[in-house]
Amino acid sequence: MDAKPYILAIIIVAIYAGMYVISKAAFDHGMNSFVFVFYRQAAASVWLLPIALVLGRKNVQSMSLRLLVKLFFLALIGSTLGLNFSNASVTLTSATVASATSNSTPVITFVLALLFRMEAVKLRSSSGIAKVTGVALCLAGALTIALYTGPSLSPINHHRAFGAHAAPASKAPSRGTWIIGTFLMVLSNVTWSLWMVWQAVVLKEYPNKMLITTVQCVFSTVQSFVVAAVAERDFTKWKLQFDVSLLAVAYTGFVVTGVSF
Repeated sequence: MDAKPYILAIIIVAIYAGMYVISKAAFDHGMNSFVFVFYRQAAASVWLLPIALVLGRKNVQSMSLRLLVKLFFLALIGSTLGLNFSNASVTLTSATVASATSNSTPVITFVLALLFRMEAVKLRSSSGIAKVTGVALCLAGALTIALYTGPSLSPINHHRAFGAHAAPASKAPSRGTWIIGTFLMVLSNVTWSLWMVWQAVVLKEYPNKMLITTVQCVFSTVQSFVVAAVAERDFTKWKLQFDVSLLAVAYTGFVVTGVSF
């Protein structure tokens, strides 16, 4: 059995765990979550576009208008909507909740794959029982961590690098806000799952992964700019400082999107 896909999956999960922590620190520092998504996607596009043009410039012309339309909506569902829902959830809850609730993504993806007949389950076989048990435990664990607040632990925001001049938004959210934030994260996971299932189909039609990723990233940058411009019309608040916000943009743009995608 080739272990490479599983090792890469674990690395990506670790990268995403770091994303939730550093993003939460940036939002607590006062950065608008919608503006953050735009900067993140723009940074990723700057990173990926030159690489894609060098490696796949001969294949660019083969991308049909029909394919570009599909990629536009893929970017809208998986990146623009998914990331904005996710970041809104992080601002309302915590990095731990966001990371834990994201573990419902395999469950949702599994159900969608079953509906689209991309996955099969034989309940009387050991593999079928293992799959069903796995997704059930995954969902139970995610909901337990997300909905059970429990006693507070010392957060990373106590560190000077993350907590200096923190905004009042870093105060503990109410129960209602916590539930809304959890719901937004689940909604983000639904869009993410739809993106994965649909992208698997698109990759069969056009198997150039680098170009597919880069074009979606560019589309998402434009879409995210429109969303951010509507959500935050005071462009003076778009200015990046040399603080945790800039670090978060660089990490999520270059490492999370640019590398893990």
